[in-house]
Amino acid sequence: MEHTYQYAWIISFLPLPVTMSIGFGLLLIPTATKNIRRIWAFSSVLLLSIAIVFSANLSIQQLNGSFIYQYLWSWTINNDFSLEFGYLIDPLTSIMSILITTVGTMVLIYSDNYMSHDQGYLRFFAYMSFFNASMLGLVTSSNLIQIHIFWELVGVCSYLLIGFWFTRPIAASACQKAFVTNRVGDFGLLLGILGFYWITGSFEFRDLFEITNNLFYNNGIRSLFATFCASLLFAGAVAKSAQFPLHVWLPDAMEGPTPISALIHAATMVAAGIFLVARLLPLFIGIPYIMNFISLIGIITVLLGATLALAQRDIKRSLAYSTMSQLGYIMLALGIGSYRAALFHLITHAYSKALLFLGSGSIIHSMEPIVGYSPDKSQNMVLMGGLKRYVPITKTTFLVGTLSICGIPPLACFWSKDEILNDSWLYSPIIFSIIACFTTGLTAFYMFRVYLLTFDGYLRVHFQNYSSNKNSSFYSISLWGKEVSEVVNNNLLLSTISNKIFFFSKDGYKIDNNLTKNARYFSTYPANKYTLIYPHESDNTMLFPLLVLVLFTLFVGSIGIRFDQGTIGFDILSKWLNPSINLLHPDLDSSVNWYEFFTNAILSVSIALLGLFIAYILYGSVYSFFKNFDLINSFVKGGPKRIILDQIKNMIYNWSYNRGYIDIFYTRFFTIGIRKLTELTQFLDRYIIDGITNGVGVTSFFIGEGIKSMGGGRISSYLFFYLFFVSIFLFIFF
Repeated sequence: MEHTYQYAWIISFLPLPVTMSIGFGLLLIPTATKNIRRIWAFSSVLLLSIAIVFSANLSIQQLNGSFIYQYLWSWTINNDFSLEFGYLIDPLTSIMSILITTVGTMVLIYSDNYMSHDQGYLRFFAYMSFFNASMLGLVTSSNLIQIHIFWELVGVCSYLLIGFWFTRPIAASACQKAFVTNRVGDFGLLLGILGFYWITGSFEFRDLFEITNNLFYNNGIRSLFATFCASLLFAGAVAKSAQFPLHVWLPDAMEGPTPISALIHAATMVAAGIFLVARLLPLFIGIPYIMNFISLIGIITVLLGATLALAQRDIKRSLAYSTMSQLGYIMLALGIGSYRAALFHLITHAYSKALLFLGSGSIIHSMEPIVGYSPDKSQNMVLMGGLKRYVPITKTTFLVGTLSICGIPPLACFWSKDEILNDSWLYSPIIFSIIACFTTGLTAFYMFRVYLLTFDGYLRVHFQNYSSNKNSSFYSISLWGKEVSEVVNNNLLLSTISNKIFFFSKDGYKIDNNLTKNARYFSTYPANKYTLIYPHESDNTMLFPLLVLVLFTLFVGSIGIRFDQGTIGFDILSKWLNPSINLLHPDLDSSVNWYEFFTNAILSVSIALLGLFIAYILYGSVYSFFKNFDLINSFVKGGPKRIILDQIKNMIYNWSYNRGYIDIFYTRFFTIGIRKLTELTQFLDRYIIDGITNGVGVTSFFIGEGIKSMGGGRISSYLFFYLFFVSIFLFIFF
């Protein structure tokens, strides 16, 4: 067994040869490197698949032997200071390695087709391989310094991949925003690492935990200082995992290619903050108030992410806020000490959200021939609808992922989310569980809203006439009462729509079937020669990862299902995590019998089903709202009730669409405020500090010139002025 663990370091180095080969090839022999670009993609998939085998082998060893292994190399030794590098293999490492390698392999296979027409194809695979290597190095790190090194490498890869299409100003701005926001958290992480080194004199996890706990036990450390250092460590996790208040970078990060969103911003990189908190949980448990602080940030993020997703029109931004909310659930579970439930939901959410993001990429891919290669149109759900007729496989896989995130049994996220809700109820029934259960309904609502706007109803398209190279207006419908334009395709008036369409209106606007059929043709040649286009299913290379991730979403929840009602429930996940659970607390996770489990699950599933029902009522069959259902309109018809309902609707929409005004606050307070501060400091530096210095020089110059003009070379004159000023001085002095 130990022989197998000695070669675990290979896992983090396997993706590196592709990055290095592509980099040197593009520098030395660019033409030949580009001509064999598919070979590099195959190599990336092959090497990461080998990493899957190594990771799976380590996981099997963990299950069989419950064995924790650490291997170290001395790097720097100087008197009392020593720094060692190495790798640590434990249940947390094996779980993260499995997630990174499996999701990463599926994303690489998917990307081969998705990025096939992009000029940066090779650059994309070089970045992705470098990211996989950095992330694997992060999760196998054996000390805080090593974690910080790989932490920054992961951040660099994120910066490069978010700004992959750097010629687009919005993408360049998004990667800068992600970089700056993460620097805030990373600076806190570095200060926290240095603070705990000052306390313990070590960067190693085991020494860190033991020394800190002993100091607390013997009152050898001030709890306020230790809490402050722990908060700084947690700040790094807050930024990386998009927790409030450093979450603002994640929605803008969707400007990168969709495979990046699936790998980095859904399954792996945003999980780095969760990994850090889970790794340091034995430290946090012994520090006063920090666990409460972690759970508080988690529950705020859960509620905030869910409310901000309600009115988003960009399909990827909606999924990004969903990711933010679900990571809040995991952070909440860690804050209340539910280690098993947190890692369980980390696993199930990673596969479900990767499936949804890759599904959204398939949707975007199918819409681009109609609306053009423009992210603000191909990702806009207002321009979609009715896609279930054209992309049935994508529709089915997306529905599975949606229901899983909503917590519908027996899909993966149901088992893990329900466990978090149960643990939060035991921890604080009044605050945490109520908010968490309420957010479950919101999650089901906004996720099913995404599905209905995308696949239900009729196709809403942006008709583009290629023969005249002129873009016409597009047919859209505003579910929130926004203005919509008159729709014209060439000289053909599709429909004249009123300026407002109320959110609770039964009036729908439907494109005539014959007109829709004719409108799916576009001109490719000037001489009236037309080709049929319509939303089409993606190629098999893109569908294969979707189908594999569907299998994970369907069955990965079974690893956490408890099989008996004993004191310690037997299930694969508990057996896998047993060494870590014992390290944290002997009875940290107790088992739940089937009757108690299903009794508690009834409430959460009922709330989720209610959210699904409301979403279907409001968004189902988008073009014919409440065709045979006029209850709400009859209830709120005119008068104060209508005014109150409209105000509530507008308030919810403005809060969600404007991102809770948090970005506006940051822009005005930090961005504009810092600019004003720099302008003030520039004024003080130029006109006050430099002004005083320059004024002294100028004054000295003029005084010297004046004195020079007074000198005539006569000793009697000098003697007279000398005696004159001495007399004045003596007069003043006495």
